[in-house]
Amino acid sequence: MEGLGVKTGFWRDRPTLVTGATGLVGSWLALRLRAAKASVHALVRDWVPSCELVRSGSLDQVTVVRGDVRDQALLERVLGEFEVDTVIHLAAQTIVGIANRNPISTFETNIAGTWCLLEACRRSPNVKQIVLDSSDKAYGDQEQLPYDETTPLQGRHPYDVSKSCADLIAQAYAATYGSPVVITRCGNFYGGGDLNWNRIIPGTIRSLLRGERPVIRSDGSFVRDYFYVEDGAAAYMHLAEQLATRPDELRGHAFNFSNEKPVTVSEIVALVSRIMGSSLVPDVRNEASHEIRKQFLSAAKARKLLKWRPLFSLNDGLEKTVRWYREFLGHE
Repeated sequence: MEGLGVKTGFWRDRPTLVTGATGLVGSWLALRLRAAKASVHALVRDWVPSCELVRSGSLDQVTVVRGDVRDQALLERVLGEFEVDTVIHLAAQTIVGIANRNPISTFETNIAGTWCLLEACRRSPNVKQIVLDSSDKAYGDQEQLPYDETTPLQGRHPYDVSKSCADLIAQAYAATYGSPVVITRCGNFYGGGDLNWNRIIPGTIRSLLRGERPVIRSDGSFVRDYFYVEDGAAAYMHLAEQLATRPDELRGHAFNFSNEKPVTVSEIVALVSRIMGSSLVPDVRNEASHEIRKQFLSAAKARKLLKWRPLFSLNDGLEKTVRWYREFLGHE
């Protein structure tokens, strides 16, 4: 496989645990790990038949462990029995609106799930690398943009707070126990397999395929980074490889990953519409609340320290994403 994330020989037969493996990023990551010949063990809480890991027919190439990331005893069993070497922790409740409505379940999964995972790893001597997925939302609302890794973590709303807390817990395990953990903070993921239709990119594509006006919940001026899911999968693998090579140098570090091309919600809808050849005017509802108005990242640290670069431009990623949904929703 070309590009970052598949170093010859590194992943072959490497016992790797992926939590949240039926999520958007988890599915593509498991596919990429299998392409690199890793021995993949996937922690799955809910059965998601429409996820890319299942749709691609690759589920039978991974070991599926059914359970909850908050079940520390289960995690310790899995890490021990499968002699797991590398852990990539993606399991989370990722929807801002759900977090606002159901903060406790979000806190339990995103915060308690993180300390259970890290404690299980601490008790498992085989674990040599842990890549923990945080988020740009961990920074909260900031006046100075773009965020870099020195920006304070100051989430204020439930989802943002859950990510700030999980991020700090990971740093505590690295500093106090020497846990071999590194942290990723990425922009808004998009790509084929995201079936959360209230997210702007899949929701816009589905609406346009149905001949309906795309819905913008905000006023359209909110600014975000949009990061293609295959880029994210490659970045996580590249970071794990780098951590294996330089554990003392990288342990406890956080890295932003971004195309560094922030756009407004209105602009992303216009890009998708152009790719799909649609002239439908968006339905701008201005209903968004408890969301950060402007967020975008500097990936200078990853570029310099990890020699990382994105594999896909925003346009390339959107074109691949539109193709995926055209096929997926073709029955309609």
